Amino acid sequence: MNRANASFDENELRYLKLLSKSFPTIAEASTEIINLQAILNLPKGTEHFLTDIHGEYEAFRHVLKNASGTIERKVNEEFGDTLRELEKRDLCTLIYYPRERLAIVKSKESHIDEWYMITLIQLVKICQRVSSKYTRSKVRKAMPKKYSYIIEELMHESLSDPNKQAYLKNILSNIIELDRADDFVIALCDLIQRLAIDSLHIVGDIYDRGPGAHIVMETLINYHDVDVQWGNHDILWMGAASGNDSCIANVIRICMRYGNLRTLEEGYGINLLPLATFAMHTYAGDPCNAFQPRLHFADDKYSNRSAHLIAQMMKAISILQFKLEAAIIESRPEFEMADRNLFHNVNFDKGTITIDGVEYTMLDNNFPTVDPADPYRLTPEEEELVAKLHRSFVSCDRLCRHIDFLMSKGSLYLVRNGNLIFHASIPLNEDGTFKSVRLDGVDYSGKALLDKVDTLIRKSYYGEVGTPEHSFAVDYMWYLWCGPDSVAFDKKKMTTFERSFIADKALHKEPKGHYYTLREKESVCDMILDEFGVKGRNRHIINGHVPVKTIKGESPIRAGGKMLIIDGGFSRAYQSETGIAGYTLIFNSHGMQLVQHEPFTSTRQAIEHGVEVKATRFVVDYTTQRMLVKDTDNGKEIGGQIAALLRLLEAYRTGLIKETIKG
Repeated sequence: MNRANASFDENELRYLKLLSKSFPTIAEASTEIINLQAILNLPKGTEHFLTDIHGEYEAFRHVLKNASGTIERKVNEEFGDTLRELEKRDLCTLIYYPRERLAIVKSKESHIDEWYMITLIQLVKICQRVSSKYTRSKVRKAMPKKYSYIIEELMHESLSDPNKQAYLKNILSNIIELDRADDFVIALCDLIQRLAIDSLHIVGDIYDRGPGAHIVMETLINYHDVDVQWGNHDILWMGAASGNDSCIANVIRICMRYGNLRTLEEGYGINLLPLATFAMHTYAGDPCNAFQPRLHFADDKYSNRSAHLIAQMMKAISILQFKLEAAIIESRPEFEMADRNLFHNVNFDKGTITIDGVEYTMLDNNFPTVDPADPYRLTPEEEELVAKLHRSFVSCDRLCRHIDFLMSKGSLYLVRNGNLIFHASIPLNEDGTFKSVRLDGVDYSGKALLDKVDTLIRKSYYGEVGTPEHSFAVDYMWYLWCGPDSVAFDKKKMTTFERSFIADKALHKEPKGHYYTLREKESVCDMILDEFGVKGRNRHIINGHVPVKTIKGESPIRAGGKMLIIDGGFSRAYQSETGIAGYTLIFNSHGMQLVQHEPFTSTRQAIEHGVEVKATRFVVDYTTQRMLVKDTDNGKEIGGQIAALLRLLEAYRTGLIKETIKG
């Protein structure tokens, strides 16, 4: 072997030959190196973190559109005191809701052509500002194809240049004269929204409580760059789509509790008529007082009669849930959840239940489908109902498409740019060490545990039906929802039964795992970050799951700034406890900023009156020197690409690989 060959091994040469197909000449490889080196020195793109959306699609879409105040900040930076506050607010509202806002402006504006000209110039300036940290190529790809040439001309030329003024103003005048102004305004506003955020992280719990999880999912599917760290409520729906009947029952019960029939019926076409018919027949005359839905959080208005039917349906599905869960508990002794089967402790004659040696009076003692001699056996009518609900879930095309998206874009955790992102917990022992959890006969802890659970989640949906491995994975989806060592739950027990039937609130408590207290310590956070290989001076763990009760003085920033808990009550059901309407997180080239949101009124209010959601911003980390792409994980990947291209150049120059000159 000659000296030139000695510096390349066989595998590297094979790789470089494949790479040469994309860059067949020295000139093309060199151009790509120059391009990549330039990208490394651009400012880092803005990351946006949201969590615990819980179906609140209007508030979610508003926060997404305004990029947690990023667009408002860009407008202020661009126009400062040259525009009045009202004018800047109106411009922001136009950017968020261009179609709706245009209709209002056109109904009131008497000099519409003048308004168009002024507004188009303002929007072009904002486009220039939000695109400044990207390459022209990336910006071009984000543009609507039908206007890409025009927008590019406007964005990369200056109206203050006397040589270009007439040219650029003529473009804008023609847009107005040809009656394309509305469409062009919408295109510019959509582009600003697109460029304001480089990537979006959803830290779990898209589903349940609010009425629009399906709308949130459609929005995410169409978003340009998004990832999801699954929450326990997402996993519950994923389990339902995988065919776990206990998960299906839990999904329906929660929807009934919050009067959220829209997600089931309109969102996914789940046929609830069999459940309604069964409930009306089985619980005719039963007031179902213990199962009254929380309709004050529902978007839809229900009559007393409708509310009573929902209560009947919730009771019917709850009883089914307890029976179905008992079957899993019995068949999976390794789950160690036998203490959660409580129906056999009921004295149906006295209307009492005995728990830990103490007798409690039941809030409800009407159980026509429960056989005291065999309380967990399904009646024939219940079996038929379960089969119908099962078919509705597993055969729903839209739900399957949404779960496919969660599988492809989601995971239990993500390590990105010095942040470890996961929804809930990593089980810990009381002394702060990683807790060992046995799965499939093997003990797992820390990162290995989350990796194993991630595999099981995927196997439940994509595994070969009928195999023992698939069956276990499907059952485990329910365990992840409520099991004591679940990384998505991590509480001693879920007290749905007690909250349904026993008044004593002491039995309603769900003691949390050690993680939720130990994560307050910097040393524990450092241990976890080390376990996942998170590097960097300013590194963080980012969680959701447990609402931060700001109203009681709780802070989302813990452990000396290493732990960020950004569930602050996006869901209206939590806002009385938290006092706010959620936290979001912005990570741009200047550092990390936590945004505390006030409750969102309505989209209509925001459009008609330009009402901006009030938000308080907290600086988590601030760097005097801007972070560049080369400081990010993506920068490391680009560095690897540059190194490979440099080796390709060397191979070309030594003659090991021949250039392919097109002629």
